[in-house]
Amino acid sequence: MKYFIFLFLIPVLALGQTSLDDAKKLIDTKEFKKAEQVLSKYVTNHPNDIEGVELFGDAYGHQKKWDEAIVQYEKLVEWKPNHANFHYKYGGALGMKALSVSKFKALGIIGDVKDAFLKAAELDPKHIDTRWALVELYMQLPGIVGGSKSKSFKYANELEALSKVDGYLAKGYIYEYDDEPELAEKYYKLAIETGGSLTCYDKLTNLYEKEKQPTKAIGNLEASGEKHQRNAMHYQIGKVCAEYNIELEKGEQCLLVYIENYSAKDGVPKAWAYYRLAQIYKYKNNKEDALEWINKAITDLPDIDVFKTEKSTIQTL
Repeated sequence: MKYFIFLFLIPVLALGQTSLDDAKKLIDTKEFKKAEQVLSKYVTNHPNDIEGVELFGDAYGHQKKWDEAIVQYEKLVEWKPNHANFHYKYGGALGMKALSVSKFKALGIIGDVKDAFLKAAELDPKHIDTRWALVELYMQLPGIVGGSKSKSFKYANELEALSKVDGYLAKGYIYEYDDEPELAEKYYKLAIETGGSLTCYDKLTNLYEKEKQPTKAIGNLEASGEKHQRNAMHYQIGKVCAEYNIELEKGEQCLLVYIENYSAKDGVPKAWAYYRLAQIYKYKNNKEDALEWINKAITDLPDIDVFKTEKSTIQTL
């Protein structure tokens, strides 16, 4: 009889694992709604399955369904109170909910957010994501509810001890947020020298664009392109040239290269490259080519209002 029961359970267990594997694949391919549907059935049949509940929370979180994600992550914290990552996910979902509600309602959530992140940091001295969350939280909170630049630096220093690149990026973030661009630039450059990832370069480029320093932004983008050989860099250079009306020949060539080599992994649709080319030709007083490219942009993405506004401007040349 025991042998019979064992044989009977095999397909049930296998079916459960198949559901989890399917859900993981759906999350990996960003099909979060489908993953939610698969996991809803799975968790109904396996309400105490930790992996299933965590994935269910993840599927909700990716869809910005914060209340539903909080319910799932709270279960995990109750079941496994010494698991740092569960506290981190719970705090993250609470934090995102706080950003989506009124400031008055958010005040009632912030304490729980902070407690969850601090608990995660306490449980795992090497949890990098939690320390990043605390860096950002203490910088963004007003002082009256616990915001503190010094506390933010405390966790930036802990990050630096774990990973110099993360530490430099965190300090760059703190100084950028505190409107000290020269110090932010210093630490983003240190991050590039130490790690040199796309994230490091992008942080510095974004700073230069924010500070309206297009020449520096273009130089940094070119340095990034030499190291990482990515087509997206061509669009970014073209965008800066078009926005600031500088180095138009370089911007034009970069955008044409981007269009020629475009693939979905580049991220920005070709229509935006058409729009940037239209801007460049407008600055060159080349109305015919400007209209040709803006019309291509509108054909590809007809609902983008800025394209239509740009066309109206070009037509007045």
